[in-house]
Amino acid sequence: QVQLVESGGGLVQAGGSLRLSCAASGRTFSRYVMGWFRQAPGKEREFVAAIKWSGASTFYADSAKGRFTISRDNAKNTVYLQMDSLKLEDTAVYYCAAPDTDYSGSYYLPGEYTYWGQGTQVTVSS
Repeated sequence: QVQLVESGGGLVQAGGSLRLSCAASGRTFSRYVMGWFRQAPGKEREFVAAIKWSGASTFYADSAKGRFTISRDNAKNTVYLQMDSLKLEDTAVYYCAAPDTDYSGSYYLPGEYTYWGQGTQVTVSS
C-alpha cells in the first residue's frame, strides 16, 4: 500500500516562508519523480514543482521559480517544498504525488500521478 503524507502547512503572512514535507512509504520510489501540486478554491489542480529521486533534476512552474525549492532525502523517502516570499495567490491545498509504472514523463500533468497525499492547507494572509 503506497502512502504519501504531507505536513507543514499553516497560516503565514505574505512574504513569509513555510516548508512542506511529504513522507512516502510502501514502495521504492527511486525510479520516479515526486511532484507537488496545489488547488485553490474554484480552480483546477496545478503543477508546482517536481524532482527526480535519482539525479536530483528539478522542475518548477513559472509561479514557483525563484521562490520555491524542491528537495528530497532518499534515506528518509521524503520530499520537501521550501516556500519563500509567499504571496496571497499561493493560498491553496498543497498535495504531493507519485506516479506508477505507467509514468510517461510529463511531470507537470496531474494525470501522470497515481498516488496522492491527503493535502495540507497553506493560507497566506496580508
